[in-house]
Amino acid sequence: MPAVTVDNVLALPKIAPVDHAVTSARPVISVTTAPSGLEGEGFPVRRAFAGVDRRHLDPFIHMDQMGEVEYAPGEPKGTSWHPHRGFETVTYMIDGTFRHQDSIGGGGLITNGDTQWMTAGGGILHIEAPPEELVVSGGLFHGIQLWVNLPRADKMIAPRYQDIGSAQVVLLSSADGGALLRVIAGDVGDHAGPGSTHSPMAMVHATLSPGAEVAIPWQPEFNALAYVLGGNGTVGKERRPVSTGQLVVLGEGDSITVGADAMQESRTPDLDLLVLGGRPIREPVYAYGPFVMNTREEVAQAFEDYQAGRLGSVPAEHISS
Repeated sequence: MPAVTVDNVLALPKIAPVDHAVTSARPVISVTTAPSGLEGEGFPVRRAFAGVDRRHLDPFIHMDQMGEVEYAPGEPKGTSWHPHRGFETVTYMIDGTFRHQDSIGGGGLITNGDTQWMTAGGGILHIEAPPEELVVSGGLFHGIQLWVNLPRADKMIAPRYQDIGSAQVVLLSSADGGALLRVIAGDVGDHAGPGSTHSPMAMVHATLSPGAEVAIPWQPEFNALAYVLGGNGTVGKERRPVSTGQLVVLGEGDSITVGADAMQESRTPDLDLLVLGGRPIREPVYAYGPFVMNTREEVAQAFEDYQAGRLGSVPAEHISS
């Protein structure tokens, strides 16, 4: 699980130690295990938010762990062209390569440690698929797709695309070097990630060596979720045991404690987690298919606009391909 790595973690900026005498570690509200499914043209996913009360997820709507799968030649799959309205999609590639393209001209290759942040706003068409060379060769495929809601006032803004290359990700270390934190969006202490978000939020990929523990400072007004990408460890002030494919919902506080078990499986030598949270929007949500709006009528209008071609068009060079 390489994403972005460094030879010497101790050379990185350090997050300030959390003083639990003056801060509050967040407790665990729930731990759920993501069911498996298929997405797009048939690539495997874990539905990270399945069975979780939406009030604990706000401002997030949906999250899939894509893979982790080792494709044989000819097996890699993606999605066909499809529309979105009313939210942002965040595609974070940990291993492998995805090609993104959209109807406003955004896109490119998303590979190890890259993030593609697409604001659908009032409407966009896009496609995500493995490049031809990966289809021919096969290979490892592993990533995350997260849907971030937009508040009512921003749902119809102009679409936007952000390409966050792996070199832009802010890398931090715990004081003892046992944890590597990749800050993709939001703030961790005094360190800000590169992602520009409409809904205030933070997104961090943490890798902990066996036996390591770290307390991550967290905005008190944000909710907090921790999803285990791989490995075994503990989360929360109670040190609740967690393992691959489990989502932890945390309660109120201003820090998140995570720890890696001293013994890990050979296939996942470290504990990898995606830690995320945001300021709740607290508005009605009506999500159906590729649209996330406030009411059923608005979703029906989105389908009507899509069928009428008002959400964009597939770039001409791809119509005949």
